[in-house]
Amino acid sequence: MLGEDRPGDTRVDPQRFREVRRAGRIGVVLNLVLVVLQIIIGLAAHAQSLVADAMHTLADLLADFLVLWANRKGAAPADPGHPYGHRRIETVASMLLGAGLTLTGAGILIAAANRMQHVDDLPAIGQAAFWMALITLGAKEGLFRYVLRVAERTRSPMLVANAWHARSDAASSLLVAVGIGGSLLGYRFLDPLAAALVGFLIVRMGVKFAYGAIQELIDTGLDQEEVAAIRRTLLETPGVLGLHELRTRRMAHQALVDAHVLVPARISVSEGHYIAEDARRRVLQAHPQVLNVLVHVDAEDDQQPVGKPPVFPPRPELVHHLRTALGEDMPEFEKILLHYLGNRVEAEIFLPPSACGDPRRLAELGQRVRTALAGDPYFREVTLNCRIAPE
Repeated sequence: MLGEDRPGDTRVDPQRFREVRRAGRIGVVLNLVLVVLQIIIGLAAHAQSLVADAMHTLADLLADFLVLWANRKGAAPADPGHPYGHRRIETVASMLLGAGLTLTGAGILIAAANRMQHVDDLPAIGQAAFWMALITLGAKEGLFRYVLRVAERTRSPMLVANAWHARSDAASSLLVAVGIGGSLLGYRFLDPLAAALVGFLIVRMGVKFAYGAIQELIDTGLDQEEVAAIRRTLLETPGVLGLHELRTRRMAHQALVDAHVLVPARISVSEGHYIAEDARRRVLQAHPQVLNVLVHVDAEDDQQPVGKPPVFPPRPELVHHLRTALGEDMPEFEKILLHYLGNRVEAEIFLPPSACGDPRRLAELGQRVRTALAGDPYFREVTLNCRIAPE
């Protein structure tokens, strides 16, 4: 198995970290200013919808603090307790943002229903509330467009959630402006009706983001197009003959990949390791969204094994069995390679130079091998190799 990060290889992008942090701080400052202004003007102008929108903005402020905290924690390097890093802190933050949106929308819906039951008792609203709602609308729409650009550039699902949170606030401010404007014109029912529509939109968006975060937490894979691209990269690696069991799972803005690659059956362990490491390196270079790749090397296609897989004795017992079958006067083996292929074992025996000088002796050994293999329960084939020493 391959794929563990080397010491110090955390693959954390400092530039991405700085961009996400800056976007979060801008959101914090803007929301703080809007909360203060909305509360002051809303209370002075008797605009309860504007005060409610300020509470919504305050929820955004808390969400921005959550973004900053999750981004800092998620950028922490891997440690023994978290060998894959801390990136899923961003996923949890996205889920909390979704839950917060859902609760906020539900609260607005309930408050709107209560106001609609007492429309005639609502106080007159001052014009300053209308202008404040328009200012809030423009500020939130601008924040949405800025944060979304940063989110797309950094591939941060948490920041995407926060951007759309700002867009939901802009929609809320738009409906509040319409409601306040309608109230100023004498249609007082428009204020609570607009609040109810805002609540519904926020609930819908909150459920959507929470669902997306949950999908990641249960290891949902990458899109089919991305998986197909990774498959092509693995298959294009020199020495890879086939590929199966390619699996992916998301890890915040990145993904983890594991796959079984088929290599020539009789190459050395070190060559198989090199091919697997080369395949891993190619995927990491060609697909920046991939955090790590776990490569399992197969000597044959085991995706659909025929019958029950055989269970062989340990290597020392197999070697002893082979020596016994070939006879006591068989020359000592310099080394022996065992290839476990299908339901049998193939052996490569390397003889010392002293056993390779007499052709008749080699022919006799070959005949002995053929006789010993007839009906052998473990070995299908034995290859004798002679090492020629320089004089």
